[in-house]
Amino acid sequence: MGGRIPSGGGYGHPHGPSADGIVLSKDGGALAAMLTPFKLGAGGVVGSGKQWISWVSLDDVVGIINFAIENEKVRGAINAVAPNPVTNEEFTKTLGSVLSRPTILPLPEFAVNLVFGEMGDALLLDSTKVLPKRLQDAGYEFKFTELRKALEHAIE
Repeated sequence: MGGRIPSGGGYGHPHGPSADGIVLSKDGGALAAMLTPFKLGAGGVVGSGKQWISWVSLDDVVGIINFAIENEKVRGAINAVAPNPVTNEEFTKTLGSVLSRPTILPLPEFAVNLVFGEMGDALLLDSTKVLPKRLQDAGYEFKFTELRKALEHAIE
């Protein structure tokens, strides 16, 4: 479900941000793939809905990369995710609300396994509760800390 930002210094800097969550962009990635089913009213909780999802706005990914390049306190890999991970159920309900669409069609775990096999476990059922502690300790201020505002911005 996540997009990875390449680690490693590059440009002579020993910085390596790594996104371990969903990067919110309507133009690609997991959110873009979710938009059509959700807009059609076919969005719903995946599996139990209790699995954690770490996410980050595309604006913050850019901000984090710039912050990491310009800030000597930031060395090595950092968690480029917003400070408020949510459950799949909360993500689903929030996206449906932002799109003014119902979220009543769940995707049960057995269906995920049947359709996607092991890849479905990794992409849709595994829990990813990652926090940006080192990034916050270094002083980065997120543009979007709440999922609703980040989703509204991403799909406008």
